[in-house]
Amino acid sequence: MSSEMTAYVIEEFGEPDAFERTTVDVPEPGPDEIRVEVVASSVNPVDYKIRQGAIPDFAPELPARLHCDVAGVVDAVGEDVDAFETGDEVYGMPGGAGRQGALADYVVGHAGTFARAPESLPLSDAAALPVVALTAWEMLADKTTVDDGDDVIVYGASGGVGHVGVQLADRFGAAVTATGSSEAKRELAERLGADATVDYTETGVEEYVAEHADGMGFDVVFDPIGDDHLETAFEAVRPYGSVVTTESSAAQDVDLAPMHENSLELGVVLVILPVLLGDRQERIGEELAEIADLVDDGAVEPHIDERYSFDDVAEAHRRAESGDFVGKLLLVNE
Repeated sequence: MSSEMTAYVIEEFGEPDAFERTTVDVPEPGPDEIRVEVVASSVNPVDYKIRQGAIPDFAPELPARLHCDVAGVVDAVGEDVDAFETGDEVYGMPGGAGRQGALADYVVGHAGTFARAPESLPLSDAAALPVVALTAWEMLADKTTVDDGDDVIVYGASGGVGHVGVQLADRFGAAVTATGSSEAKRELAERLGADATVDYTETGVEEYVAEHADGMGFDVVFDPIGDDHLETAFEAVRPYGSVVTTESSAAQDVDLAPMHENSLELGVVLVILPVLLGDRQERIGEELAEIADLVDDGAVEPHIDERYSFDDVAEAHRRAESGDFVGKLLLVNE
């Protein structure tokens, strides 16, 4: 094989047009690592926030290859790797934050950050899952427990994390209420398993708590949005209930007194932390293996709004930043 590969890099933080197509050396896997020939990636908020320079502590060393999600075929394995062999179809979250990511022909990462891809999906579609499915899984299966019959409300139910959250909460036996700002978004949530939907732009918290949570509050509020939604979550949850979120930066502007007054649990998820720390990376692969089983059981399926080529990464980032989509935006290495 060639010693060089095509990669899409940013030399400095900036607008979507900061991406440049270039040629770099093919990376070699170290001990405990595998190299994967990249079939596809997808866009997550963390990807465009790193590109913007909004979270520089998360950025790989510049010039940086971004994007955390990847699906592809194992091309080489390092020493001490027994879990995979050349030719295995995998998906994972090996880099893009903290270390070089998936926007290239090949990516190298710790073997623990990968799992075998779901058999029931096209391999490219599996790249839509890692960040969002891991986040939703940790919110509902790690930071809290959802029992059969629990009332769960999912904010942003048509978004990347939210649309997986709806499916997982439904799988766990919850009565799922989903929020969405448009009829199309609410219809998607219903197709994915929501029992009821709420137009939060027209309906107040007290009203939808009364209608869908017996006026007592939801057992779990699933909040992948943050900002002022976190304060709303404290209004929507029942005493002794749980609020799970991906966004803690808004907490400095939110009154946390309701947590004490109602003995609430607050769980915050950052799924890329093992990659950033270079520690407990096997956690990623173990959870991805469980998610793959759920996909193959028909419980979870990524909703892909649109597909782009790697050459169109700037266009995909502009679309992602606009918020004018549902589910995920996929990037295919054509």
